Amino acid sequence: MLERTKKRLTDQIQITLIGPMRNRAKAIEAVASLGFESVSDAIPWREAFPQYTDQDLPGVCLAGARTREAITQKQLSEMTGIPQRHISEMENGKRPIGKKTAQILAKALNTSYKVFL
Repeated sequence: MLERTKKRLTDQIQITLIGPMRNRAKAIEAVASLGFESVSDAIPWREAFPQYTDQDLPGVCLAGARTREAITQKQLSEMTGIPQRHISEMENGKRPIGKKTAQILAKALNTSYKVFL
């Protein structure tokens, strides 16, 4: 039996292109000819935040997700069963975030576990 599917709210899509900066103008021109429009002049996050390394990123994402949800490390500790000390160490890049821990944190913080890996 067929089930009803959700109807899309819009018939528009948003695409992101990754490629060499030297071809940026050509790419914008090419997609504009297909009816797309440029909506932002975004820059790569690495250029915007050069102080963060790949090793810092999981901890920064954890701190950001926790701040977004407006909860403290202690509250997150109580929600997940992970000691507050460990959460602090993860946020400061002193403790790695494993897949299982990432899944627990993601569930508590309403996000994908992949942002912490």
